Amino acid sequence: MSYYHQYPQAFSQTYLNQLSGEILASPYFSVNNLNRDFVGTKGFSIVFTRSHLTTVQERFPYLKPYLSRALQSECNAFYLNPLLLQLNSRVDPHIDRSLRSYCETIDPPLVVSVLYVKVPPDLQGGELILRSQKRQVGQIRPQPNTLLFFQGDLTHSVNAVHSSGMRLSLVCEQYNLDDEQLREIPEFKLESRAIKAEKSKKKQKKKS
Repeated sequence: MSYYHQYPQAFSQTYLNQLSGEILASPYFSVNNLNRDFVGTKGFSIVFTRSHLTTVQERFPYLKPYLSRALQSECNAFYLNPLLLQLNSRVDPHIDRSLRSYCETIDPPLVVSVLYVKVPPDLQGGELILRSQKRQVGQIRPQPNTLLFFQGDLTHSVNAVHSSGMRLSLVCEQYNLDDEQLREIPEFKLESRAIKAEKSKKKQKKKS
């Protein structure tokens, strides 16, 4: 049984450079809004259903090639997030279920896709560890421009990064929900600490 698949040289280098530049320059890019398993990481998240895929593509045109290649036809709800790890960043063991904050009955995603956008040539650490039950079924050293798909119910973690430079990936949890579950998921929503900070500033201005 294969728990994951890798596709090297998934995109052109030109696209990869554009993707990296757009993500890092995004006003939503900030200290991560994800849970405490994501230590010292940065990013933002986009929640959307298949019915609003065009909304995502219009708001974030640079994601279109990735979405066209990565999204699985049997999936209808998605949690997409750029993920930046730098020196001393790590991701502790967890099973993805980010849409659970909207619908408690949700099972893990059908599949998780990861594109390694930027990886330091001298990266030390930063390997993706995959486990089924407690048995390790994969240890993946990130390679730039590799598109990876792994089974959504696997426990996974990222070893601490021990070198300088940026380990930037684009991650998408892909779910196959029933109609009742799907109604509870936002058709399109941005999650970012930068948005919260901006709202907080506006509140403070109104008060003063």
